[in-house]
Amino acid sequence: MSGTRWLLEFLLFPGLLFTAAAGLLTAWVDRKVTALVQMRVGPPLLQPFYDLRKYFVKETCVPEGGATALFLLAPLVGFAGALLASMILWRALINPELTFIGDLIVLIYLLMMPALAVILGAAASRNPLASLGGSREMKLMMAYELPLLLVALVPVIQAGSVRLGDLVTATPAGSVSGVLALLAGVACLQAKLTLVPFDMPEAETELSGGVLIEYSGPPLGVFKLTRAVMHFTLPVFLVALFFGGAVTAPGWAPKLWGLLAWFVLVALTVVLRNTTPRMRIDQAVKFFWGPVSLVGLAAVVLAWMGY
Repeated sequence: MSGTRWLLEFLLFPGLLFTAAAGLLTAWVDRKVTALVQMRVGPPLLQPFYDLRKYFVKETCVPEGGATALFLLAPLVGFAGALLASMILWRALINPELTFIGDLIVLIYLLMMPALAVILGAAASRNPLASLGGSREMKLMMAYELPLLLVALVPVIQAGSVRLGDLVTATPAGSVSGVLALLAGVACLQAKLTLVPFDMPEAETELSGGVLIEYSGPPLGVFKLTRAVMHFTLPVFLVALFFGGAVTAPGWAPKLWGLLAWFVLVALTVVLRNTTPRMRIDQAVKFFWGPVSLVGLAAVVLAWMGY
C-alpha cells in the first residue's frame, strides 16, 4: 500500500502536471512559429492554457444514438497512453539505470494509444464524417507504423538492446544509418501528429473536423491536450533514440544541446505544416510504404553492417 501511495503522490501527479504543462508550452511554440512563418505576432505564452480552461467550462454534448460510454472514455484512454509514454521516456533520460527490459516495445505500444482512441471515439459517435475520418486515421496509422519500427530498429541494432536505458547512452545520429533513420523518423513524426501534409483524418475543409466533429467541452479539451502532449513527447522520443548519448552526459551543456535538438524538431514539424499541401490518404500510404520504408530498411541494413 505504501509503495502505491508513493507512486501516486510523488510520481504520477507531478508527472501528469509536468507533461500537461510541457505539452501546452509546445502548443504555444507551434502557434508562435506558425505566426512567424505567416508574419504575425502570435499568441501570448499562456494562450494554450486559457484555451484549455475554456474547453473545460463548456457543455459536453453527446451524439444521439452513439455509444456514450466509449465516446466519453476514448479521450481519457488516449491521454493515459500519451502520459504513460512520456513518463517512461523521461524516467529513462533522467536515470537510465531505472529502466526495464523491453521498455522500448511498451513505449511504442503506448504511443499508438492516442490514435486508437481517436478511431474508437469517431466510431462511437456514429457520425458519417467522423467515421470517414476514423477510417483515414486507421489507414494512416497502418502506413507509418512500419517505417517507424524500422527507424527504432537502428538504435536497437547499434546498442544491441531494447532497453531505453541502453539506447539513451548512445548517439546513432553520428552514423550514416542513424542519419537515414532520423530522416525517416521525421516523416513518421509528422504523420503520427496528423499534421499537414498528413492531416487527412480531420481535414477541416473536407470533413469539417472529421474525427472530432462531434466532440465538445471537456472531452474535446482532453483530445486537444493529448495532441499537445504528443507534440512534446514524440520529438523527445527521437532525441532520446538518436542523440541520447549527447543528452545524458554529465553537465548542463548536453541538456541544452538536447533542448535545442527538440526545438529544431518541433519547429521543423511546424514549418512543414505551413508550407506543404495536404496529401490524399492513398498518396500517404504509398509514400510511407514506398520511399520512407525503403530509407528505413536501408538504414537497418547499414546499421547491421556497422555503418
